[in-house]
Amino acid sequence: MTPPAPAYSGAKGGAVMRICIINTGGTITCTGSPLAPMPPARFAQAVTDLLGPALAAALPGDSLHLDDGLRFSEHGPGVLDSTDLRPSDWCRMAGRVLDLYDDHDAFVILHGTDTMDYSGAALSLLLNVTGRLGLPVATLSKPVILTGAQLPLFLQTPQGLALNLGSDGLANLTGALRAARLRLPEVVVFFGGVLLRGNRALKVSTTRFAAFDSPHLPPLAEVGITIRPGAAPALPGPASGAHALDATPARARVRAQLAAIAARIDDQRIVQIPAVPADHRAADPLLAQMIRAALAAGATGLLLEGFGEGNIPAGDGAIEAALRKAPVPVVIASRAIGGQVGAFHYAAGAWIAATGALPAGDMTPVAALAKLMILNAVADHHGWDRATRDALMIRSLAGECTPTDRLQGPLLPGQSLTAADGPVALVNDPETGPCLTLHGRVLWQAPGPGLLRMRGDRLVLIAPDGHLAWASAASPAPDAVAILTAHPPALHLVDPAGEAVPVTLLPC
Repeated sequence: MTPPAPAYSGAKGGAVMRICIINTGGTITCTGSPLAPMPPARFAQAVTDLLGPALAAALPGDSLHLDDGLRFSEHGPGVLDSTDLRPSDWCRMAGRVLDLYDDHDAFVILHGTDTMDYSGAALSLLLNVTGRLGLPVATLSKPVILTGAQLPLFLQTPQGLALNLGSDGLANLTGALRAARLRLPEVVVFFGGVLLRGNRALKVSTTRFAAFDSPHLPPLAEVGITIRPGAAPALPGPASGAHALDATPARARVRAQLAAIAARIDDQRIVQIPAVPADHRAADPLLAQMIRAALAAGATGLLLEGFGEGNIPAGDGAIEAALRKAPVPVVIASRAIGGQVGAFHYAAGAWIAATGALPAGDMTPVAALAKLMILNAVADHHGWDRATRDALMIRSLAGECTPTDRLQGPLLPGQSLTAADGPVALVNDPETGPCLTLHGRVLWQAPGPGLLRMRGDRLVLIAPDGHLAWASAASPAPDAVAILTAHPPALHLVDPAGEAVPVTLLPC
């Protein structure tokens, strides 16, 4: 379908940015009683007629195009309330972005609030391809901004459509368009004046205009009188021009991956089970019954929401036995909004690690569910075995969790790295210095205390008095990434532009 006329065009001399608005439906586009999304062409015309001059004044020089080519169904308006979106619809959204990629500098996706956080998490993984170590090999290079509203942008009156002055829709739409000028190369959510990483966002309110929050990552930016950078850094974007989706081969890799995922994602049955206070000492605890029932019904993965740091009662062994027998991946997240799951070091949950369940770290349950579904759907396409898929579930692929297996700054005394693929740790002991351990057995010990950091193309140990106590071999890539692995147990320097020929640093 040919897109409608733009709401406004840039001034002569060229547009500052070419921004495309993709309409998926949602409250922001709704009218009537009960509320239902308008046909995209009608919504686009309303934006052009009622907001065109104001948008042109607010964003001088930019060129805004309203796309009505995305269809989830051939029946009705073709768009949906986000409650009705299926996982394969995430693939349709990603595919539309790829179809329009060359013609625009940024994308604003209008989306319902009910599942905006799911789509934000999924799109961040669908628009990037990563290798076995979690480093991107085909990477989004333009902003993709999801936004919507708690109240419709327009009202139906006897005189026709009118702007709804009580809605948050106009502020969210114009804020998202202004945030596009930051050109952050990632999927984000703009809502209530803040720009959040899409795979870190959670819907936290149905009544306040500040409907979304990010419990583990501060905003990337805040939009008010001016656009202020947030405390969290943006993702770095492509490692080279060849890896950016602007390049035809990189975009082809993403399209091939997307096709493989789209063919299988609706067959994924990830069952989310919360732990609740109950008599877990019963002969057959309810939680154990729920796990077995989910598996018997064909679950392809389990997402358990534990208490606190992922603690789950063992149930006198019955729950542990049910998890040990699970033939599908099991991920443990925290039911606490700001909770994170690590090494299961509380006695109440120490047994979990032995079952093979994977800790979600500081991923939200929303992001963990979308990620597990996508990894399951794409594993065969990439030839990933179970161990590789499990390690990728723990690794940060698109900023959805804090990496625990790579050096992102100096490793200070008292800090540590943990491998994603096994029980290997690099611990910087304040007294003896960094050491590499496997099940507590020391594989390598630094010559003394200090901080471990990258300096140019080498990893170095800086002693407390400031002198260079140790230096690794040089890396062929000056911007190499230090990644800890368990197979083999070592710290490697890896070229971020392709994961080619890592340099093993430790053990030396």
